[in-house]
Amino acid sequence: QVQLVESGGGLVQAGGSLRLSCLAPGIIFRIYAMGWYRQAPGKQRELVATVSTSGDTNYADSVKGRFTVSRDNAKNTVSLQMNSLKPEDTAVYYCIAFYKTSNDWGQGTQVTVSS
Repeated sequence: QVQLVESGGGLVQAGGSLRLSCLAPGIIFRIYAMGWYRQAPGKQRELVATVSTSGDTNYADSVKGRFTVSRDNAKNTVSLQMNSLKPEDTAVYYCIAFYKTSNDWGQGTQVTVSS
């Protein structure tokens, strides 16, 4: 079981920025692909962005050009820089760690974007 601790959520006005961080203590972080998902009220959880063990990134079309995912293997941390936020970005954001066929989720952090 991988422990994932998210931070950085909050309330921001449309057009603003937030940075989410996810710490994964006590694991060999570099062997895990990492990612962020989100779930808005009444909607299914959806992929936001992923970063592979080699640093390759993948984004949902809805966030391309606005969000940037990055990892710091020395600090066991994956981050999500979110710029030009929109009200439709409002959701609980979850960090996820992938290794072979297993995945582990964080507890989630709320992001609310006001119009």
